Order: sequence, then structure tokens, then C-alpha cells
Amino acid sequence: MSQETQPSDIGQYPEGDNLKHFIENRKRGGLVWRVSFQIATILAILALIALLYNIINGAFGYVAIQNKVDPNSLVLAMEENQMLSSSGTVSSEDDNELVDGIEGNPNAIGFFGYAYYNDNRDKLKAISVDGQAPSRETAESGDYPLARPLFIYSAADVMRENPAIGAFVDYYLTNVNSVIEEVGYFPISDDLLNEATTAWSAAAGEQADALQAYTANPAEVSDHDISISGSSTVYPLTRQLAIQFRRAGFQGGLDLQQTGTTAGFRAFCEDMTTGISNASRPINRAEIEACESNKRTPVEFRVGTDALAVVVSSENTFLENVTKDELRQIFTSAETWSEVNPDWPNEPIERFIPGADSGTLDFFAETVFDRQLEALTEPELIEILKANLSTGLLRRFDAEAPLVERSQPELVDLVLERVVEQQVVQSWELTESIFDRAEIEETVAAIPQGELQWRSWLTPAFLVTPQSSTPELAGIRTALFGTLWVIAITILVALPVGVGAAIYLEEYAIMVANPTLRRINAIIQTNINNLAGVPSIIYGILGLAIFVRAIEPI
Repeated sequence: MSQETQPSDIGQYPEGDNLKHFIENRKRGGLVWRVSFQIATILAILALIALLYNIINGAFGYVAIQNKVDPNSLVLAMEENQMLSSSGTVSSEDDNELVDGIEGNPNAIGFFGYAYYNDNRDKLKAISVDGQAPSRETAESGDYPLARPLFIYSAADVMRENPAIGAFVDYYLTNVNSVIEEVGYFPISDDLLNEATTAWSAAAGEQADALQAYTANPAEVSDHDISISGSSTVYPLTRQLAIQFRRAGFQGGLDLQQTGTTAGFRAFCEDMTTGISNASRPINRAEIEACESNKRTPVEFRVGTDALAVVVSSENTFLENVTKDELRQIFTSAETWSEVNPDWPNEPIERFIPGADSGTLDFFAETVFDRQLEALTEPELIEILKANLSTGLLRRFDAEAPLVERSQPELVDLVLERVVEQQVVQSWELTESIFDRAEIEETVAAIPQGELQWRSWLTPAFLVTPQSSTPELAGIRTALFGTLWVIAITILVALPVGVGAAIYLEEYAIMVANPTLRRINAIIQTNINNLAGVPSIIYGILGLAIFVRAIEPI
């Protein structure tokens, strides 16, 4: 065979045109691989951006929070309990009893509606709060810190079923501004009065004209009775208008009780024993839900403005002005006047305040203390837990970690989880939260006791919070520690065994003379090679599909 016809040696480079074609093919192949790599890189970057976008978009945004118990009501109840349980404190739903207790006692102090102060200004002295004295001007301007609105409440179905109530509410709104200053409160603006009248017309519906006719001639509805209860502050105003309504011709039964705002709403919403509720504070969400559960939708009527008077005896010569901070001390922790202000006498403080069902007490505590749940101290949070959880549950939490040793944020979370029972009923991503705010607010407004909050799901607490059956309270601490334990056990157990087995199979198994052992070693080696080529996720799927199913009945 000639040299020309002999085959080329393996690995010999092509020459001439073959070399040219070879280089071009390699270039084309390289270009394809380079473009493929660049496309893959771009796709990977885009996928990473999309992943980061999804993480950020889902990690921040608005959530609709629904509380089984209003956290503000817990704070309010705790503050009021501290006030009512303070030494030297006398409480009563009858403001006249409070007046009698303060009169002639230079160490006494109390608070109630301006009308009661106005009736007893010869015996009492109203003191300024934060430099503002209670008056019509400071109340209407909002400069006086303890100015508050006054209300009456009824319901559309109540006014339609009992025309005497519908007529009396109309009479009330028509005449309130002409008598309110005589009682000792301050009239509302024409705009606010028109809003109340419009609300009455909407509630009366088709019966509005007939009810207005009864307002002009109340005698025509004397076959019906009127029952009213609630705020002792609004009581004198309602009483004055009830007297005039009788003089106008109404001869039916008219029962008017001063039980306190909270008790009044209870009678109106839960017991349904009254048709009108006097209130010195707005109705809260829990009371609205109690009404609606009994097919009553409360209608609010603003009827006046009050300047809650903080009063002392006219014989008190040292007290002219107090700050909110001083009021907090006076009505809770301080036992003597000098503890609050060294310039005041070292005499015991005697407190005379409205009772637990009083809207006046609610308003005072909410305005003067004005704290959120997150601002409470550890002892105060523990007090809330003890007041709302069973003994067994408290014992269990104490066994896990003593309450007195827990941090303030931990106690807040415990109150939210176990007492408030806060739940996220709906959430929105970041983009929705930015661009659909109005729609989100409408959705939250329709949720009973719904509250809109901005929430960041990625926080340091997420790493240190244990798992929970409530998703919004869950963290990854348990999973994180579990992973670390698995790694530690693997290092301590699996790593030495695996390394030892590898050394044995690689160095010593080949020297085994026994054919049976050689066959077993070969099988083990084959399985190891096969397992090494299978992604570990397959093992997880295998375990989920077979082993978990197998032990499910157990």
C-alpha cells in the first residue's frame, strides 16, 4: 500500500480545505455555545430579578387585621381598673354624689360633665388643663383637651315601629340648640345639626312626613311608650327635652334612666329594652356588632358639645392648672398631692370619679392616658394576661418561660396571639398597596372590626420566632434549629461512617479473597455509584410518596 493511500494517524490535524472547514465548524460551534451561554445568563438574570421582585412584592404591603378583642379596649379597661382600684377613690354613676363628695373637701378632686359643674359652680372650682380653661370658646375651637361630642342613638326599625320614638328624636334635634346652653353644654354648628337631621330623615324613610306631624302634635302618639337610658352626662339635656315633649302634649310612658354610656348601649343593643341611648362617647365596633347581631343598625345623632370639667372644692387654694401627665398621676399612682408636685401640700388625694359603665370615665381614660398596647410596660401586659386568660393557660406559659422574665415585645406578641386573637384575613402585595389604596380601604371597611396595617413580613423577628399555627405569627426558628441539628448529626455520625466506608471499599475491598464478600462489595459499590448520580430531591420525593404514606395510618 502506497504512502498516499495510507490512513491518517489518529489525532492528526486536517490540512488544506479540511483545516479551513474544521476551523469554520469550530467557530460556528463556539458561536452557538457562546450565544447559548449569553442567552442562558440573561435568562438567569431575568429569573433572578423576577424572583427578587416576587420576594419584595410579597414581603411588604397592606394587610387587613381582624381582632376578636379590640386591643384599645384592653388598654382602656386596664387604665380604668387602675383608676377605680386606686386608694382613696370613690366612684358613682350619679354625678350628684360626686359633687357632694368634692364639696367642702380641699383635698378632693373629680371630673364630670360641664353641666353639673355649671349647676354647682358656687361650691366647686373648675381647673385648667394644659393651660386651657373649660368654656364654650375653648371647647368649640378644640383648644380644651377634654372637649367631647355628645350623642343620642336610635335605629331605623325602632323609629318606624314606635312612632313616639321617631317623633321624639325629631323633636330633640329640632329644639336641642335652643335649650342646650340652659342645661350647661354647648350647641353644635348648623352644619353638624343638618347632618343629624339628614340622618334622621334617612332612617325614618317614607314615614318621615308622618313622624314630623307627630312631632308637631305629640299627643297623637301617646299610645306608645319611650324608654331611654345611658350617659349621665347627656341625661340632663335629654331630661329637659323630655319635659318639653310632655308639655307639647305627649301622654305616653317616658322612662329615662342614667346608667352610664356602656350600660346604655348594652340595654339598647343586647337587651333591646330601650329605644334611645344617651352617649358621651361614640359607639364602638363591638357594640355595633352586638346591635347588628340583633338586627338593629344604630343611627348616630350628634346633639351637643361638652367640656369635661376637672373640678376641686372652692376651698382648694393650691390647684389652678394641671397637665395631662399630672392628671395621670393624680388619678392612679399618686397617694399625696406632693408626690405629683412638690409645691402642693403633703395631703392625701381623695378622688371622686364616674363608675365603670360611664362613658365619661371611658373618655377621660382614653384622652388623658392615650396609650397603645405596644407602649404598655411588662407589669401592665402581665396584668392584662392574668385578667383574660385561664389559670391553666397562664401556668403553661409560665412553665415554658416565666412571664416576669419575658421581654416587653414577647409579652405584646403573647397578648396579641392569646387575648386579642389577631388574625390577618386578607393581604395585598406591594404593588397593590401602592396603586389600589382606595379599593383596599373600602374592602377593610366592610370587614367587622377590620383594621388596615402596613406589614413587613421580612423582619429580624422572623428568624427568631418559632413556628405557629397562625401564619402571621410564625417564624423559622424551629426549622432553622432543625436544619442545624441535622447538619450536626450528619457531621458527627454520617460523615465518619461514610468516609470509613469509602476508604474500605476503595483500599481494602479489592483485596478480599472470599468470592461472596467480593460479590457483596461489588453490589454495594454499584449502588453507591447509582445513588451518586441521582439528585437528592428524588430521595425527598421518594420519602414523601412511599415512607410518609406508609406511616400515615400510624
